[in-house]
Amino acid sequence: MRPLRSVAIYFAFVFVGGALLAPWIFWIAQMVGLHQLTQYPFHKFVTRSIELLALVGLWPFLRSLQIRSWREVGFCPPKTEWRKLAMGLALGFCSLAVVALITIAAGIRTPEVHYSLAKKILKAGGAAVVVAVLEELLFRGVMFGALRKVHGWIAALILSSGFYALVHFFADKVPQPETVTCLSGFVTLGQLLGGFAEFERFVPGFFSLFVAGALLALAYQRTGSLYFSIGLHAGWIFWLKSYGFLTKASVKGESWFWGTSKLINGWLAFLVLMVLLGIFLRWPGLFGRKKKLPDETR
Repeated sequence: MRPLRSVAIYFAFVFVGGALLAPWIFWIAQMVGLHQLTQYPFHKFVTRSIELLALVGLWPFLRSLQIRSWREVGFCPPKTEWRKLAMGLALGFCSLAVVALITIAAGIRTPEVHYSLAKKILKAGGAAVVVAVLEELLFRGVMFGALRKVHGWIAALILSSGFYALVHFFADKVPQPETVTCLSGFVTLGQLLGGFAEFERFVPGFFSLFVAGALLALAYQRTGSLYFSIGLHAGWIFWLKSYGFLTKASVKGESWFWGTSKLINGWLAFLVLMVLLGIFLRWPGLFGRKKKLPDETR
């Protein structure tokens, strides 16, 4: 099966299936008396159902692309890859740390200390590891890797980065349905994707995510494995998960430029990511490139 068709079927299964599954999970939680779960916003059931089906469908997706080994998706033996992982982690952490420090220096946000700070940092670190590994496997190892076999690595980078930005571009606030019905998942999914109708969220929010996806794909292309990309992604995720509790808004700034507590949705983060992209393009061998890949000249 051609990669684009496999990708389309996989994402249809994940998103349509997630919208169909979410009401049933909500109803089952009510039936078995898990009232604590039903207190969560319904859109959480939709996003968790999507994540669940993304994992369930991953193996058939890999088979449809005729991927049968970890090496084919960028996981070569780790004993020679730790340096790339460490360099990626340092670069990811420092790049968004620059954004955080600039907002603090400008007086837009101030550092904040919590009594449970260590616990929150550990939680953010754990999320960074899990999210980075799973998303790099799916978006770079599988999707980008499969698409570049047919369409060349530049087209694959554009397509996979677009998908990556799309599935991360959910609205911040979604109204709770008065009654959960069979169609509530589709209504909520449409509301989650409503950010595309808000110009100040779409620009630069969506483009920041696209550039982030391009950086991760380019890192995979240049290094020949996923380890640098995983480290880079983990460094970013740590800041995205911790920025909101490590700092607090001190003055009302222009969020379109400075971003919100999500850190990456303002022009400042977009500019930092673009500088990083320029570095990647200017010095392709700077980050421990492993070897020339067979499809790189396409």
